[in-house]
Amino acid sequence: QTFKSDPYFNFKEIINLITHNMYFKYIFLFFVWLNLTSCSDKEEVAYNFDGTFNIEKGGTLIDAMSGEPSNLISMIAGDSASSAISGNIFNKLIKYDKNLELAPEIAEKWSISSDQKTITFYLKKNLKWSDGQDLTSEDVLFTWKLVTDDKTRTPYGSDYKLVERAEVPDPHTFRVVYKKAYAPALDSWATLQILPKHILKDEDINRTFFSRKPVGSSYYKLAQWVNGEKLTLEASPSSVMGEPNIGNLTSRFIPDTSSQFLELIADNIDLMNINPIQFARVIPSRPDLKNKLALYKELGNSYTYLGFNSKHLPFNDIKVRQAINYAIDKQEIIDGVLLGLGEPVASPYKPGTRWSNQKLHPYPYDKNKALKLLREAGFNDTNNDGILEKDGKPFSFEILTNQNKQREMTAVLIQRRLKDVGIDVKIRVIEWASFVNQFIKTGDFDAVILGWSLSLDPDQYNIWHSSQQKPGQFNFIGYNNKEVDQLLEEGRTELNPDKREKIYHAFSKILLSDSPVIYLYAGYGLTAMSKRIKGIESPTPPAGIAYNSYEWFIPSTVRRNEIAQ
Repeated sequence: QTFKSDPYFNFKEIINLITHNMYFKYIFLFFVWLNLTSCSDKEEVAYNFDGTFNIEKGGTLIDAMSGEPSNLISMIAGDSASSAISGNIFNKLIKYDKNLELAPEIAEKWSISSDQKTITFYLKKNLKWSDGQDLTSEDVLFTWKLVTDDKTRTPYGSDYKLVERAEVPDPHTFRVVYKKAYAPALDSWATLQILPKHILKDEDINRTFFSRKPVGSSYYKLAQWVNGEKLTLEASPSSVMGEPNIGNLTSRFIPDTSSQFLELIADNIDLMNINPIQFARVIPSRPDLKNKLALYKELGNSYTYLGFNSKHLPFNDIKVRQAINYAIDKQEIIDGVLLGLGEPVASPYKPGTRWSNQKLHPYPYDKNKALKLLREAGFNDTNNDGILEKDGKPFSFEILTNQNKQREMTAVLIQRRLKDVGIDVKIRVIEWASFVNQFIKTGDFDAVILGWSLSLDPDQYNIWHSSQQKPGQFNFIGYNNKEVDQLLEEGRTELNPDKREKIYHAFSKILLSDSPVIYLYAGYGLTAMSKRIKGIESPTPPAGIAYNSYEWFIPSTVRRNEIAQ
């Protein structure tokens, strides 16, 4: 659609257009912003980001988060915002290095018995918590007991409950013995954040003060948390990993990503995940932005999906789920929302990896097949009003998602396609913490648009196994398939990679057929970062740009003016 060339065009006509077209709405808002910023009298400080800089300690890196952490105990929180912050405060026994190989963290080494059932970790000496207390193998044992306690409301307990016995032969040794060989065992210990026994031993982990006032052992410690505004971490001089270069990390809570972007270009934040329009069109078209912002693109280990509550009618019917799968044009979403910066998905694994079954393909867009399946499920347009009915009830449901523009725009495209087959869809956008606590954890929803960030190990027991449906666990869509349960159980205990691959390919095939979720896309991670941040490795390693963030530094000559707190 185009506007008339007459300078006195009908403004009401434009408003009507942008109101009924999400895409033009965002383009319109962009040009309004462009006009305002170009007319601004604000003088920007001109920094010279080029040249060679010496490593310096200090400075503040400011980023933006769409959701505020629910708490800083990762095993309880279960959301990415909490994990992102707590990952800078707490340590794990082992970690993944830049090449995604397992490497030491607080354990300097480990050994595995010949029968693959026993792992012994040997901790580094002289480890300390940020309050000065010793960090020992007793803390590791305590953390294991917490995550496996049935009273602990955590989605992660199943991995660690496979341990038959855990023991501490001495303050620097931690040993676990499994009932039987467990393939993802080492990977699980690369994700469990170790907690201090001396503080938490008499606390209820589900409702402790510690979730907002943590004492950790890693690079940073909590300095300030202002509800609804920001959270600041400061470098910890007692960090067991050594002191990081950047002195402070501040995360501002800005739910609206358009507002985040305005803050980025105004130089009020240094780092954010941007959308495809900003990555491919906005920043490249602005010399001033290209001068101060560096762009990074990487295909992460995550995907976005439309998930159904299998406990709600009519989503317990496989024909209904499959029909909706056929009714949604995934390529339209990738092209329209991501500007092509995404990959189609047919299994719950990163495209191109051995765990992703290359023989599987996404459901093609097929309106006729969708209508046929819906009729077979008992839905017909008996009132001739364009909306399908069954047993006198119209086919109408609500899609929930959080404040994420890509997900919102995706929901609008889905809404339009489902209307074409006679399904009335409402869209509801909710702030992240409320979304998780009031709807996801309670199961009070029809359908959601969300994403999964996945482990490097292919085990997805805690997402899909029918036993993982308690409040706070990850199978919140209520998926239940005995054959899938059996495959997931087999995959956890199979140590041969080739045999594991066959198991997970079979699991993926069933999941695609059942359609408890509709895979929408695996989007590229698109990051814009101020060029004042130095020490970023190039080219980007397999682990991503942030793997060595503790080595990043901000030269004093390009730091923004900061007010002491």
